[in-house]
Amino acid sequence: MYYQVMAIQINLDVMLARRKMSLTELSKRVGLSLTALSLFKTGKMKGLRFGSLSSICRELDCQPGDIIEYIPD
Repeated sequence: MYYQVMAIQINLDVMLARRKMSLTELSKRVGLSLTALSLFKTGKMKGLRFGSLSSICRELDCQPGDIIEYIPD
């Protein structure tokens, strides 16, 4: 499942499934609240700090482009 915000698609669910990790576990590992990660996952978050994105990528062993994708109109 993916969520699209404007032309930005959030693929966090895909990476979590590939790594067999729950959103709760990721929340604990990166130090972000479950609410914040849920908002990001559904595309309802207004912004994400590069430090937070870096932490997510570190824990999921992925690149930012694996999580956030630009989809042209």
